[in-house]
Amino acid sequence: MSVVICVYTEDRWEDILAAVASVREQSRPALETLLVVDHNQALLDRLAREYKEAGGVRVLANAGPRGLSAGRNTGIAAAHGEVIAFLDDDAVAERDWLRHLAEGYADPRVMAVGGRTVPVWASGRRPVWFPEEFDWVVGCTYRGLPPGRVRVRNVLGGNASFRRIAFDSAGGFATGIGRDGDKRPLGCEETELCIRLTRAVPGAVLLIDDRAVIHHRVPAGRERFGYFRTRTYAEGLSKALVARSVGADKGLESERRYATRVLPAGVARGLRDALLARPGGAGRAGAIVAGVLTAAGGYVVGSVRARRGGATFSVAPIGGESR
Repeated sequence: MSVVICVYTEDRWEDILAAVASVREQSRPALETLLVVDHNQALLDRLAREYKEAGGVRVLANAGPRGLSAGRNTGIAAAHGEVIAFLDDDAVAERDWLRHLAEGYADPRVMAVGGRTVPVWASGRRPVWFPEEFDWVVGCTYRGLPPGRVRVRNVLGGNASFRRIAFDSAGGFATGIGRDGDKRPLGCEETELCIRLTRAVPGAVLLIDDRAVIHHRVPAGRERFGYFRTRTYAEGLSKALVARSVGADKGLESERRYATRVLPAGVARGLRDALLARPGGAGRAGAIVAGVLTAAGGYVVGSVRARRGGATFSVAPIGGESR
C-alpha cells in the first residue's frame, strides 16, 4: 500500500510531520509515503530537506492545476503500490489504520475501502451547538453512517483507499470540483469518483470499515457557525455539479436517506434536549435546519450555473490529458 498526503501550506508544518510519523508507525508498514505539494515551492523545498534521508518518503510537486484533486492524481501516478491510501495533512492515523484498510481487499470485488475520521476540536471539545449529523462539514465521519464494515456508495476522501486498477478503469479525481487551498470549501470529488467507478467496473464493491481510524484536527475557525454556513453552501454547489454529471438518482441517492431519516431524527433529539434543559439542544436543532436550507440554496444556485455552462469540471486519466 502506498499512502498519499497532499499538502499546500507551511502553516500546517507540525501537522504534516505528525501525519507522516503516524504512517511510518503503522503495524502494517506502508510501501511508501508520498507528500504531494500543491504549488508552493518554499514548502516543497523545506519538505525535501526534512525527508532527504528518510527512507520510504518521497516529496513531489503537484503536476496538475492547483487543488486537492490534481494533487491526489499526481500521487496516484507516482505511487508503486497496488492499493493507494489517502490521509489528510492535518490528521494522524491510529496504528492499525492500514491493516484494517488492507483487510477489506481480501474480496477481489472490493475497489475502495474507507475508514472512520474522528474530530479533534481546537477548543478541546465539540461546540455545544454543533450537530454530529454535520461532522462532514469538518471532514469527519458523521452520525447516520452505519457501524462496522459496511458497503457504501462512496468513501470519504480524507481517510480512503483504492485499488490502483480502479483509477485505470475510471480515471482520476475530477478537477474543478474539490478543494483549492483556502478558497471556498468545495467537496464531493470522492463522491463523483466513486459513482464513476461503480459504473466503469460493474459489480465493484466499496466499503467503510470503522476500525480504520484517523484523528482529524479541527481548527478554531471551523468551530464557528460562519464556517458551518459557508461549508454547507459549498456542499450544495458541489452536489449540483455531481448530479449534473452522473444524474440526480445516483448523485443524491445517499443524501435522500440522510435528509429524510437522519436529519429529522437529529432535530427531534435537539428539541428533546432543549425541553430537558440540556446544553445546546436548541442550537443543534437550529443548526441542522440551517444546514439543510443553506445546502439546498447552494444546490439550486449550482444547478443553475451548471445548466448555463458556468460551472464545469474535468476528469483526466492518470498521467494523461484531461477529457
